[in-house]
Amino acid sequence: MKFKEFISNFFTKGHVRTVKAKKNIFISFLLKGLSILVSFLLVPLTLEYLNPTKYGIWLTLSSIIGWLSFFDIGLGNGLRNKLTEAFAINDIKLAKSYVSTTYAIISIIMIVVYLVFLVLMPSLNWGTIFNISNEIASELNTVIIIVFTFFALRFILKIIGVIFIADQTPSVNNFFEFIGSLLSLISIFIITKFSKGSLLYISIAYSVTPVIVLIIASLYFFKFKYKSIKPSFKSIDFNNFKDLVGLGINFFVLQIAVLIIFSTDNMIITQVLGPKEVTPYNIAFKYFSVPIMICSIIITPFWSAFTDAYVKNDLLWVKKSMKRLIQIWFLVFVLIVAMFLISGYFYNFWIGDKVEIPLKLSLFMALFAIISTWNNIFASFLNGVSKIKLQMYSSIFAMSINIPLSIFFAKNLELGSAGVILATCLTLTIGAVLGPLQAYLILEKRAKGIWNK
Repeated sequence: MKFKEFISNFFTKGHVRTVKAKKNIFISFLLKGLSILVSFLLVPLTLEYLNPTKYGIWLTLSSIIGWLSFFDIGLGNGLRNKLTEAFAINDIKLAKSYVSTTYAIISIIMIVVYLVFLVLMPSLNWGTIFNISNEIASELNTVIIIVFTFFALRFILKIIGVIFIADQTPSVNNFFEFIGSLLSLISIFIITKFSKGSLLYISIAYSVTPVIVLIIASLYFFKFKYKSIKPSFKSIDFNNFKDLVGLGINFFVLQIAVLIIFSTDNMIITQVLGPKEVTPYNIAFKYFSVPIMICSIIITPFWSAFTDAYVKNDLLWVKKSMKRLIQIWFLVFVLIVAMFLISGYFYNFWIGDKVEIPLKLSLFMALFAIISTWNNIFASFLNGVSKIKLQMYSSIFAMSINIPLSIFFAKNLELGSAGVILATCLTLTIGAVLGPLQAYLILEKRAKGIWNK
């Protein structure tokens, strides 16, 4: 068979759901590959512009702002599943109502959160929060207002991305994310030519460009492809609130647990070890996030595809897809091991001698990548079929022990920042066992009680 014919068959033969997933995975790989390149270029550029301490402060601030993304009380994931179900049964009126209601609820939530932020802002001691001098803290006031303002806008506008994913076209969402990152890179490059060490300019470059991209994407797609589900006041139906939030509240609790496990590391390191130690931790994290991102590219189209297949009772397709994803995971496992073996050489090539990355930090980061990619396969299926109660409870338990373990390993066992990611690895092992077992029971129609909720 000729190569051209093989490629043609690969993207055109098979179940329509599989073909759509393969096309989106291929395009997403190209876009995410470019996004990874951009993100790697941003690290030395921003690090050189700021310095390790200010860069650590910026990373910690970004993490804190990122926590607020969970104020959607799980509505994003609730919309994702419910919209896919509406598309599966071709109920456009219901789909439009889901979209309109979600925009309304999230806008209300964000307005309330923003007003609370404005009231509390003057009373917060940023020097204590970031473990820094008052001189640097004074610069943060304007930076935080700018970052939070544009985050609030992005919080609402990013719903268009949920629609892309629910429509099983995550590659479109990846395209706009790449454009946002590329514009940030260009902006920061220009900034480095005209100024030095300004957190204010960095905050503008990182915060403004993604919002502009999302505004353009929303206007374009609601005018053309998604005109039939364009949000309107008339289509807002708070009776759908229960459908969206009933599922969404479970996702919300799960997200909060995940937030504690994954997003508090920078703050723990800042408080226990100082903001300078955040920099090597995040450089190692970014390096080993590459295989996680590769898996995410492959897995993302399957979440909504699993929803579609489960609604139509096509469990055979789900089983075949899960088997393929597990086979791919073994290849990713080999990649992660190889990345660990060459990590020292790569760091030297990437950032030179600006920051030292301990070997034990790379080792535990590699372990984290292995466990995360394994868990994500089964979480994608369980999330797609809305069976997340067990995931939610196990994540709450993992969340409750993550911070104490992180502090103990980092401080008492003197593992430094490596101890923080080791604690995360240990808490993730719970899902690594329960997730595959629950998925198996559901697919074999043997799940009962909490295993089927």
